[in-house]
Amino acid sequence: MKQHPFLLMLFCSLLAFSMNAQEKEPAKIRIEYAGSFDVDEDKFPGASIFSKDATKRVKFVHEGAELFCDRAVFYKKSNNLKAWGQVIFQQGDTIKQTSGYIEYNGNTKLAKSHTDVKLTTPEQTLETDTLYFDREREVAYYRSFGTVKDSANVLTSDKGRYFLAQKKYQFVSDVVITHPDYVLNSAQLDYYTDAGNAYLYGPSTITGEEYKIYCERGFFDTTNDNGYFIKNSRIDYNNRIIEGDSLYFDNIRKFASATNNIQVTDTINDGIVRGHYAEVFKEKDSVFITKRAVAINLVEKDSVYIHADTLMVTGKPDHRIIRGFYNAKFFKSDMSGKADSIHVDNKTGITQLIRDPIMWSGESQMTGDSIYILSNLETEKLDSLKIINNAFIVQKDTLSNDAFNQVQGVNLYGKFIDNALRDVDVVKNTEIVYYMREESGELVGIDKTICSTKINLILEENQITDITFFTDVDGDMYPEADLPPNARKLKGFIWREDEWIKKKDDIFDEDDNNIELVKIRGLEERVDIDLELPGEEEEEIPKKSKPKKKK
Repeated sequence: MKQHPFLLMLFCSLLAFSMNAQEKEPAKIRIEYAGSFDVDEDKFPGASIFSKDATKRVKFVHEGAELFCDRAVFYKKSNNLKAWGQVIFQQGDTIKQTSGYIEYNGNTKLAKSHTDVKLTTPEQTLETDTLYFDREREVAYYRSFGTVKDSANVLTSDKGRYFLAQKKYQFVSDVVITHPDYVLNSAQLDYYTDAGNAYLYGPSTITGEEYKIYCERGFFDTTNDNGYFIKNSRIDYNNRIIEGDSLYFDNIRKFASATNNIQVTDTINDGIVRGHYAEVFKEKDSVFITKRAVAINLVEKDSVYIHADTLMVTGKPDHRIIRGFYNAKFFKSDMSGKADSIHVDNKTGITQLIRDPIMWSGESQMTGDSIYILSNLETEKLDSLKIINNAFIVQKDTLSNDAFNQVQGVNLYGKFIDNALRDVDVVKNTEIVYYMREESGELVGIDKTICSTKINLILEENQITDITFFTDVDGDMYPEADLPPNARKLKGFIWREDEWIKKKDDIFDEDDNNIELVKIRGLEERVDIDLELPGEEEEEIPKKSKPKKKK
């Protein structure tokens, strides 16, 4: 008999369609064994009732899952069941759930359990009052309080989801992680059970024995006790408060670092260090900071600003030392200075300008090989000034553009009264050029004198008002016309007005003001998948939706 090709093709198509339809039909729940069987059309119309006996508990199977219970009502036609009494619902050897009651739909693979619910995996155990389990999407979730325990942590929250494939929890509302070494509180966090990693969203705090961390977005490795924190982040650590756009913390290494818009506050000494990159070492009691770094300290109700390419603050609270390396500068309302390096010791009260130092006190420019500024430790006021080797003072004459009062010697010793330089001794091989004027401002003459031992200067309101010479004085008062311009400048004279630091912003140069900040990852977008909890309806099991693509 001859076969028609068109009919053959039509038959194959219908057969394939039929097979495909059969493949899509949900698998049926199967009763495997029970102690007894019954029906009750009044209470459970269309259902079979299975109960245990002395030898057998009720057992159902469905697509690799097994359910054990004491009593069950099974609706074969609609492919769902309800079970009571020491319910065990397990999937392979990785997921085991126990409860007092469960409802399971074989068509949607959705289960709802309540009464002493416990979900156990190799990594952790979840306990809650009511749990929803979507086997199709491999998601379990609860809407009322739940507790998760793993090898190191106890986690609690008001709402939560568990994604089986990712081994990830998403906790929402009043989340708490309790660890022997710290407690973590968060508005919302995602937690990976295999690695112990927590992603924090919303206001969060981590409180350990020696630290406290706050952030509104971040990451914390609960296994290794370290993390990365952004958005209003702060660490209270070893008598210091560390703030910045991005913070890293490692409790095992006793280390913290910060990036962008940083402020480190010394809570003991009321000192502040700012910049755009910092490292804090707890064991060494040290802070390293760079990128527009500045240290701010209070001296007699007046802030002192210290800047350098790199700043280091080291030492215990009672002996802090500030070191500024390369292009170091400082500013105070009535004093400023710069050098290659600055060293400040709060225990001795000594500030040292090292290599090519220069400072300005009021209108006076002072230079030398080394400059030391000493503070009174009891009153916290400036006490004295020392300039060692090649001491040189220059002060511009108030009524002339090209006239400068100058004092030169080997060393200089000055005394501060009420934080103002008032009494200065310049010693050994001293020279002076001084423009003498009447009170009216009229020039009397130019005093040019050499003195072998010492010259004493008295200053009022930053101006030289009195000069006293000691031993072997040789000089004279010259009329302006009798002293040529080249004789009015002492050897080594340099007027460095263009370097004068007259306000606090002058401590920063062009490179400091044009630093390009690094982009902080995670500030604008979440650092993990954003999955919302289902609706708050008490009895609702959410409809299936297409799985979201991973970001």
